[in-house]
Amino acid sequence: MSSASTQTPSQKTIVLLWIIQGLLALVFMFAGVMKFVMPIEEMTKQVPLPGLFLLRFIGLAEVLGAIGLILPGLLRIRPGLTPLAAAGLAIITVGATVVTLMIGGGATALFPLVVALLSAFVAYSRWRLGSPKTF
Repeated sequence: MSSASTQTPSQKTIVLLWIIQGLLALVFMFAGVMKFVMPIEEMTKQVPLPGLFLLRFIGLAEVLGAIGLILPGLLRIRPGLTPLAAAGLAIITVGATVVTLMIGGGATALFPLVVALLSAFVAYSRWRLGSPKTF
């Protein structure tokens, strides 16, 4: 009775969550790695934050959060870490939005705000659905 083109809402939600999680993981992995690769002086020109500790710490949190969005669900090991990773990343990007607004970047604050909202959506949905399910 059910065809391949007809999916239940939960299947669509699972696919949507995996797509969002994958995109967020790419964004956070890129941002986190860049905080380790770029010179501290270059990064602190734009952002009024202490470079060595705070930017490196945020970079590490972003890399670990990106890993936490994907690996627990794929490996089915401690899948409860996925919503925690998403919630932590949402907090980081809310902070990034505030800092961007404080330095006068009104329109540029839109990107971290959208990323924060997507991270919060993943955190809420994964808590609500339970463990991440694969396709």
